[in-house]
Amino acid sequence: MTLDELRLALAPHIAPNAAFDGWSDAALAIAAAEVGVPAPRARLCFPRGAPEMIDAWFDAIDRDMALAFPLERIEAMKIRDRIRSLVMHRIEAMKPDREALRRALAILAQPQNLPLAARLAWRAADRMWRLAGDRATDFNHYSKRAILMGVYGASTLVFLDDDSDDLALTRAFLNRRIDEVMRFEKTKAQWRGNRERLPSLSRFLGRLRYPAV
Repeated sequence: MTLDELRLALAPHIAPNAAFDGWSDAALAIAAAEVGVPAPRARLCFPRGAPEMIDAWFDAIDRDMALAFPLERIEAMKIRDRIRSLVMHRIEAMKPDREALRRALAILAQPQNLPLAARLAWRAADRMWRLAGDRATDFNHYSKRAILMGVYGASTLVFLDDDSDDLALTRAFLNRRIDEVMRFEKTKAQWRGNRERLPSLSRFLGRLRYPAV
């Protein structure tokens, strides 16, 4: 395997061990043994250590998410159900490794890792919106992803302490946040429509200067 292929193979195996050994060489060595490669070769895949391991794990979750939501499945859903299902899929994928996620977020919260944390959050939101079918290229492209980053991040924090059956608390929280966003988008659309119907000062002044004949 190339290093890129090996990184993809190792990523899902590191998190279960990171729950006990942290995002460390020890966790990576166990993952390497499970995959069947020498630990020194596995370390070559992550020269910057823990942040790169976390990056690879999140990337593996995104790839699994893409496989779980083919086009025919996505097209059968309403837009809010697409986003809700994608967010919950990512959260449920991390449920067996909740302690590893807690440790990962603590590492990403360190000052030197904040740029990476922002990049990973944006990447997750972007991939979810793309799977959901979003093709916006204007300001909405950025605003949608920024809003989803907030919704997903807040839902993840709820998930970390959610001991309810079937993550009921997390699901309820996520549903409320999505409903709030949808109401905001509806209000924004109505405001835009009303604004277009408002009298235009520039047209009024133009008619004073060049009256209709």
